[in-house]
Amino acid sequence: MSTIDSAPALLDIRGLSITYGHGDEAVIAAENIDLALQPGEIVALVGESGSGKSTLSKAIIGLLPESARILDGNIDLAGANLLDMAAKELESIRGRRIGMVPQDPGASLDPVKTVGSQISEVFRLHPQGPKRSKAQLRAEVIRLLELVGIDTPEQRIGQYPHELSGGLKQRVLIAIAFALEPELLIADEPTSALDVTVQQTILEVFTKLARELGTAVIFVTHDLAVATDIADRIVVMQHGRIREDRPVREILRAPEDPYTRMLLTEATASGDDSRTTADARGIEVPAIEVAGLGKIFGSGKTERAAVEEVSFAVRPGTTFSLVGESGSGKSTTARMIMRLLEPSAGTVKIHGQDVTHVRGAAKRELWRSLQLVYQNPDSALDPRYSVSRIISEPLENYKVGSKAERKIRVAELLDAVNLPGRMAALGAKELSGGQRQRVAIARALALGAKTLVLDEALSALDVLTQAQILALLEDLQVNQGLSYLFISHDLHVVERISHDVGVMRQGRLVEVGAAAQVLNNPASEYTRLLLDSNPGALLREMATN
Repeated sequence: MSTIDSAPALLDIRGLSITYGHGDEAVIAAENIDLALQPGEIVALVGESGSGKSTLSKAIIGLLPESARILDGNIDLAGANLLDMAAKELESIRGRRIGMVPQDPGASLDPVKTVGSQISEVFRLHPQGPKRSKAQLRAEVIRLLELVGIDTPEQRIGQYPHELSGGLKQRVLIAIAFALEPELLIADEPTSALDVTVQQTILEVFTKLARELGTAVIFVTHDLAVATDIADRIVVMQHGRIREDRPVREILRAPEDPYTRMLLTEATASGDDSRTTADARGIEVPAIEVAGLGKIFGSGKTERAAVEEVSFAVRPGTTFSLVGESGSGKSTTARMIMRLLEPSAGTVKIHGQDVTHVRGAAKRELWRSLQLVYQNPDSALDPRYSVSRIISEPLENYKVGSKAERKIRVAELLDAVNLPGRMAALGAKELSGGQRQRVAIARALALGAKTLVLDEALSALDVLTQAQILALLEDLQVNQGLSYLFISHDLHVVERISHDVGVMRQGRLVEVGAAAQVLNNPASEYTRLLLDSNPGALLREMATN
């Protein structure tokens, strides 16, 4: 049951049930949901992908897809049932009384409109009080940008989204969401794409505004650490039902539901000491070795060093994690190692072979042994293809095996990533996020690659799916002797999987060493800042007591 006081609730959801599809094919997405929020209360809605979090959020804001059907229940906002309202009335409420902070700032802002025009558009869509002059509107936009901590707002209003970092774009979206001081705000994974230091700053801005304006917040997240940092209450969802709804400290101290206990176990699990202290097995040729690697973009006055003097080695059969903020040079380094980007300086060796300047057929041959697993499996897999075709595509491109042999190889790869053979016939869009990432890993291994570069490969997944993919990567590493260069901004995941860690800042490596040493006893002040910014301080504190 919901934990609510005797005061009238701002949002009161009772007996809400929603399905997708019709007849025998109907799937229950939300079942008998009861949830209440007081004015100014911050509630975190947590659960794995498919738990019903997004369905519930979309139902509140009136943006369910056409395939959804509300079977029963009420959604009352300050005593008025939103489900009884006409589309026009709901439109007037969205933005004015109910705000929304979306997940992806890059996709949510119009690339051809300036930041200032996108914020001021809110006031044109929802005119309130006396009409503002152009100067007054500009002053209000500048005030909002200052409110969310954006520097030099007078300049920013004339900039376009592509000129801003991910963190600044998310601040703009927060400014838009709070512009009309809504009573209720729904934040859908608003920091999942951001690195830990930017994430911490954004969460501080977000919670400060919510507290000052008395805005009630539903914070949708798969990250229990973030939830415990900002919420008054945590609502745990699974399979369309609310499993637990209690204050943060009560849930951390004594979770009642087995599913909540499982989420907490995964959120507080640390790496295996045997991984982080693994010794080099004699003198072995590194799987990846970079020395003095550098990359300069632009020329003359616009010249910028994105990577400078980077040197490290990935020991065979181990995981080397590269961590740092957005813009630190991690992905640029990975692209140079993959030979998708030409280095300006330094060398890259793969299994002892210098591949710094390989081209054409030699580069193509390199990609047999070195493969990249992307961040987002949704965009990495062709939605028109079956799983079988996705996995066999590298085999076809390299003319490996007959059609029958490729079919056998697909079955072997599906088995290796723990997917049933029947999934070979399914389309990518029919799979969950975790299943899609397993298919992406299977494809990467199709040609027999022994080294994988994983660029934020788990950041789009919920905590339980992350744990499953981590376990898979560990099994594959042991069984097939794989080596990983693992790029991530999630220090909790890095702790779980790494043998060695390199910390990057402003294009340079500021610290390199065994994971246990770097994460438990960092030598660099910047590494300490990253660790201090890692969400879940309360979670870790209560886990150790």
